[in-house]
This record gives sequence, C-alpha cells and structure tokens, in this order.
Amino acid sequence: MGHKSGFVNIIGNPNVGKSTLMNALVGERLSIITSKAQTTRHRIMGIVNGDDFQIVYSDTPGILKPAYKLQESMMNFVRGAVSDADILLYVTDTVEEQGERSAEILEKITLSGCPTILIINKIDLADQERVEALVAEWHDRLPNAVVIAASAKEGFNIGAIFDRILEMLPEGEPFYPKDTLTDKTLRFFASEIIREKILTNYSKEIPYCCEIEIESYKEEPTIDRIAATIYVARNSQKGIVIGHKGERLKRVGEQARHDLEKFLDKKVFLQLFVKVNEDWRNNVRQLRRFGYEQE
Repeated sequence: MGHKSGFVNIIGNPNVGKSTLMNALVGERLSIITSKAQTTRHRIMGIVNGDDFQIVYSDTPGILKPAYKLQESMMNFVRGAVSDADILLYVTDTVEEQGERSAEILEKITLSGCPTILIINKIDLADQERVEALVAEWHDRLPNAVVIAASAKEGFNIGAIFDRILEMLPEGEPFYPKDTLTDKTLRFFASEIIREKILTNYSKEIPYCCEIEIESYKEEPTIDRIAATIYVARNSQKGIVIGHKGERLKRVGEQARHDLEKFLDKKVFLQLFVKVNEDWRNNVRQLRRFGYEQE
C-alpha cells in the first residue's frame, strides 16, 4: 500500500462542536472553543502525519444566513470546503433543529458525490434511544454517508472516526512537509486566542463587532513580545471593551497572556489597544486586510 493523503473538511451548523472535534482529531488546540455561535470565522487547517499518511483537516465557520459582508465571506469558506474536500465530515448533534441552511448544504454534499462521514456529536447529552433514532434518521437523509455517533468533548469514538478517515483517504503524496501542524502563523493564533477571551468576557453584540490585528510580534529566546489592536465597529463599543479604569481590557489581556504562554510554552509580554474601525464588517477593503476576502 502506498502513501495516503487528503483534505478532510469539517462543516455543520453553529455550536455543534466542529472546533472541539477538530482539536480532538488533531490532538492540538488549534480552533477556539466557546459556547457562543459563530466562534470560528476563518478556515483553519490542522495536519496529522504518519509514516504512510497525511490528513489535512479544515475547521470552518458554522453555516448561517449572512447578515453582512463578513458573514458572506465566512460562508465562502464553507462553500470552498464542500468543493475541495477529499472527505467531508458533516457534524450535527443530539439537540440541534434542522432548518433551511442545513437543507441547502446537505443538497450540495449529495450533489458533490464526496465521500462523507456524518458525525452525531454530543451523544453524552442524550439517551441511547434518542441516539439510535438520530442514527436511523441520518441514514435516511444521507444514505451514502457513514454515520458515527460521538462525543468530541469526552473523546468518545474519536478513534473510530480517525480509522474510517484513514480507510477512505485516497492514495497520494503529502501536501505539506511532514513536520507541519497547521498552515496558520503564530500571529494568527495569537489573534484567535485574544478573540476567544473577548467572546468569553463580553455579551450581546460586542464579540461579533470585534476584530484583532497583531501590530507586532517579536520572538526572543525567553519571551515573545506581542502588541495587538482590538478593532470595534462603533465608538460606543470602545468604552465597553476597555471598561471602568481599563479593568475589563486588563482581564482580557491577562487571560490571553496566560493561554498564549501555554500555547507557546514560553513567557509572553502582551499589549492590547482598542480602536474604532467604522462598520468594518461591511467594508470589503477592511475584510481583505483582515484575511476574509481574497485579492
């Protein structure tokens, strides 16, 4: 048997556990995880290598009906994931309601003819009868898909998913050097970790109006020095992000620095600034600058 390699793209509605699954399959914390919807904005690759295989996983934004240009760009990442996959992992869970968004993507999956594994996630939150009913339902909806019930959070059936992927993977040479873990830079992961702390520390619209830009990243032997700007869409949001006497921003900075030090396994000096970038979510030039739109 020769070398196997392929792109395994993870898609599904918001909050079904795509990022948790990606991290479990890769064995590294590459995608940010919060209880809020629309946590993932970019398409994030995680690469798993063996002597005779290379699996290139992609985590993608949750499927949604776009309300502004940023979300249109996010949906372009999802469509791209359907069209260029060697294997699709469609993730649902034991509690989500299936709607029009799901129907559209499921139709695209069927038309693509791409080998598909349908993962029913979060089975730790349901009884066996419910899980068995969902397995039968999904066999009917996607008859050509392999259906696997799993719990990414608890690590249940992750091995079974990996085994099926390896079985279905086409033969081919590796796409990336064998020591590569991801296609993203340290700057990207620094910005994602800061954004995760905004998602967990602020409510309502604030997290969805924020974007992070790493102004400078200096690697030194014992410490990484990072300066980042948090952009908000309106002036009124700036004060909310900073908080009384800067306390809320300080908390975000402390939490982000702690996670960055764990991620990088070294000391981090982190500076955070807050600026207004009017309605950046609907500005194609700004979206291109932040990596959501291609040139």
